[in-house]
Amino acid sequence: MQLEIVSPEALLFSGEVKSITLPGALGSFQILNNHAPIVSTLVAGFVKIEGQISIEEDNQSKFTQDGNYTFLEIQSGAVELSNNKVILLTD
Repeated sequence: MQLEIVSPEALLFSGEVKSITLPGALGSFQILNNHAPIVSTLVAGFVKIEGQISIEEDNQSKFTQDGNYTFLEIQSGAVELSNNKVILLTD
C-alpha cells in the first residue's frame, strides 16, 4: 500500500509499505493492505512502519530504523485511508 507522511514543514515520506501501526485516540491500530477505508485522529505516540523503506537524508533525523521496521514519534495527527493509499498528517 502507498503511504504519505505529511507535516506542516514538508512531505516526510512517500512510498510503498507492508503495514502501519498508529496511536489512535481509542488505542493503537494497524492498517494492512486492502484495509477498509478509515479516517481517524491520532494522539502522541509512535508510528510503526513495516517494510524496507528509504527516508530522504533531510528527514532521517525524525525517524528511527530497526531492521524491517521504521518508527516516527508524533504528538498528534490524523490519518485517512482510501483505495490502498494512507495519508498521515502530523505535527
